[in-house]
Amino acid sequence: MTNKKVCDSWFATQQVDEGLYLITEPYYYSYNRANLWLIKGRDQDLLIDTGLGVASLRQHIAGLIDKPLLAIASHIHFDHAGGIYEFEERAIHAAEAQALREGDAHEALCSQPGWVHSDHFECLPYSGFTVEEYTFNASEPTQILQEGDVLDLGDRALEVLHLPGHSAGCIALYDRRSQALFSGDVIYDGELLDKLHCSNIPDYINTYQRLQKLPIDMVYPGHYQTFGKDRYLEILAEYLDRRRQPGCPEIGINQ
Repeated sequence: MTNKKVCDSWFATQQVDEGLYLITEPYYYSYNRANLWLIKGRDQDLLIDTGLGVASLRQHIAGLIDKPLLAIASHIHFDHAGGIYEFEERAIHAAEAQALREGDAHEALCSQPGWVHSDHFECLPYSGFTVEEYTFNASEPTQILQEGDVLDLGDRALEVLHLPGHSAGCIALYDRRSQALFSGDVIYDGELLDKLHCSNIPDYINTYQRLQKLPIDMVYPGHYQTFGKDRYLEILAEYLDRRRQPGCPEIGINQ
């Protein structure tokens, strides 16, 4: 990686709607590149996911923050929770709180050799960066999230949905008023990963059966592009059809 240049800015920010920003790490491998969502509320701001943690996201968004900020990890994986240690207020689901406390690289999928590879970096986040020194930093959650918790921003409220399958502590945040879903890695328009050591296909099936009953207008996923109701229902149906084929696991089998 020593021949690669250092990028001018590791992050890119796009305003998607009033009070909603999408932050990405454009020089990182697109397959693992996470969408980080900043929601600005009247009384509080929310940051959903924090990226790899190889550059300071806190500094990057400083100019957008003018009120208390809660950083949330939609789940423990390094591409979503790697930078959460930077923030004073940080939250994760109870099922993965201990992994965050311990900086558990195995559960975060970045223990060597893991999922972090030098050829996944188009340029360096800082001079001297190497993947061999990449660390998933331990940090103490200041808030433990549970199913049904409501995060009140003053002018909008988001409900915590515990939706395991991809990993045990996967959550999404649901705005019932606008029928918007910030889905993390629960659902996105790309290859769904359900055979990781932390994944469970029967849980994923149950999660998708639940999501089929959830009124949705727009999905803001943890990877790739946003999509609406029709594509949302298609993704759910395609996954359930595939996993219900003869010979596929149904219940009680970890994958």
